[in-house]
Amino acid sequence: MRILFLVQGEGRGHLTQALSLAQLVETAGHEVIGALVGVTHNRPTPTFFSEQFPAPITPLPSPGLVYHTRTNALQPSKTTWKALLNARTYRRSIRQIRDVIESQKPDLVVNFYELLGGLTYGFYRPSVPMICVAHQYLAFHPQFQFPAGQYMDRLLFKLTSRFTAWGAREMLALSFDQQPDVPGSRLRVVPPLLRQEVLDRKPASGDFFLAYTTQPGLVAELVRAHRQHPAIPLRVFHSGTQATEERIDETLTYHAINGQRFLDAMQGCRAVVTTAGFESVCEAFYMGKPVLMIPQPNHFEQACNALDGERAGVGLGANTFDLNPLLDFIPRYSTETSEQFRAWYAQGYYLFLAAMNRAIQSKSTNSSQHPEVLSAAGSGS
Repeated sequence: MRILFLVQGEGRGHLTQALSLAQLVETAGHEVIGALVGVTHNRPTPTFFSEQFPAPITPLPSPGLVYHTRTNALQPSKTTWKALLNARTYRRSIRQIRDVIESQKPDLVVNFYELLGGLTYGFYRPSVPMICVAHQYLAFHPQFQFPAGQYMDRLLFKLTSRFTAWGAREMLALSFDQQPDVPGSRLRVVPPLLRQEVLDRKPASGDFFLAYTTQPGLVAELVRAHRQHPAIPLRVFHSGTQATEERIDETLTYHAINGQRFLDAMQGCRAVVTTAGFESVCEAFYMGKPVLMIPQPNHFEQACNALDGERAGVGLGANTFDLNPLLDFIPRYSTETSEQFRAWYAQGYYLFLAAMNRAIQSKSTNSSQHPEVLSAAGSGS
């Protein structure tokens, strides 16, 4: 089976998931022939992905999120406006995706939440089957819990997710725990995708807290939290420094974002403090580390992640980088939930391969059919 990846390049989550699935499919004897990665002018393809991905990578201009420079709050209106201003550029990217699919003729396309991938299938309807992989698709599960209120945010979030999966044979929803599939909505619940580097590590007990954020402006909040608890060693990985280790005081150090060093630190930390990005939370959960999840302001998706993480026993959601709730939670953290998570993760190899085989087999039986975008107010609303 020859597989082409489409990957949203915002943050590190979807890129890391693509690396993990590439490892999985190559272990099963299949071939990843390339990746089309959505990038913005200020967020090129990260080095960790380009160095580890096993096939050629083609960056494509793609819509990205816009954050307030001072508050780090997500700005949905400016995100939409910027996308509209660059619509002509994105149309060229869509045509490029179509041309690559037609010229390389893969057996399957796997889309990691790249909006332009869904639009390509909606407008051009390639004959190659596509499946979509992202934790965001869990929003269409009838048992999914949303933050109270915020109806418009919920509607826009689900509408965007539908468009990323326009034309997909199935949506594979990455979940902290096992839940029933919803075949009528093309929804299958699968375990998270974790890199082999995570699976190979044996967690140890440490005395320091590990923090991670891709938004440099949030570091100021971490510093305030550190000043309230100066005796607790805090290691902060963030995009605002290029230093391997920058000592700020006796118990505070900054580190440039690096996948291997971050996992080294997570392996021996006491707890993790981070924004509510799905991938980092899953890595901590696998290693049995309690997590304080702080959604970025106005970031509805991360608010959903924090609520779902609390439900699954990962840790606590919070509005600020306040270490006091985490210190109270640590004695109550159940290692049994982490063991259940690892057992759930172990089922992923077979579930992902089964989904890819279903998509390939459906090509002949459904060649005259093309799934359309379902109502954004459908299941899980």
